[in-house]
Amino acid sequence: MTGDYEVDEFGYDEELTDQVLMSVIRPLYEKYFRVEVKGIENIPSEGGALVVANHSGTLPFDGLMMQVAVHDRHPAGRHLRLLAADLVFMLPVVNELARKAGHTLACAEDAERLLQRGEVVGVMPEGFKGVGKPFGERYKLQRFGRGGFVSTALRAGVPIVPCSIVGAEEIYPMLGNSKTLARLLGIPYFPLTPTFPWLGPLGALPLPTKWTIEFGEPIATDGYPPEAAEDPMLMFNLTDQVRERIQHTLYELLVQRRSVFF
Repeated sequence: MTGDYEVDEFGYDEELTDQVLMSVIRPLYEKYFRVEVKGIENIPSEGGALVVANHSGTLPFDGLMMQVAVHDRHPAGRHLRLLAADLVFMLPVVNELARKAGHTLACAEDAERLLQRGEVVGVMPEGFKGVGKPFGERYKLQRFGRGGFVSTALRAGVPIVPCSIVGAEEIYPMLGNSKTLARLLGIPYFPLTPTFPWLGPLGALPLPTKWTIEFGEPIATDGYPPEAAEDPMLMFNLTDQVRERIQHTLYELLVQRRSVFF
């Protein structure tokens, strides 16, 4: 209340995140989406690591659930610092909360600084192409860009941890996209789902799907020479390797699950 609290250079308030923000998000994680976490031990107990995950769900609940999973389930109680799109930091209130929760712009400079400080950084390379894709393309990974996240990991010499999230695709089945409304509102897409906008605010309630988040075996980068970050062929190969691991794990998890909701 008096302003006597500590934040880092990115605006991250660890105490507020631990005591308040996590307490607000945790009921969604535990009771609503009933998230099951696998392979959390693949995130190192200390030092930097880059967690690369698929992105989906129309609204980015998957990033928040991944943040809670790392915070609550990792033996070392690590914090996940997510890289977010510019749009997040243009929205009032959301901008401040994102900074307080430890998120920062999805740019190589910020990511590299965090990794070199020994932080666990999360990135979802599909961006809006992933989170806003049609329901008919669920669990089919979109392009991972030009491999910028691989270059960042190589420069920092940190492992890349693939992460596969199942359950987020069905919370808002996106059957259509009103491009005209999206253009008027200045947003990447305007989703049309079985309930939104037809049911008004009630239609914005996500469906209570059952989630699984699996962290895969890390891909080491510290064995490459410093100039490796400038090798486009190496970046392409590593990017493709990460993407294939995530996609393969998604298919495995889909085969294993009994139902979308149980």
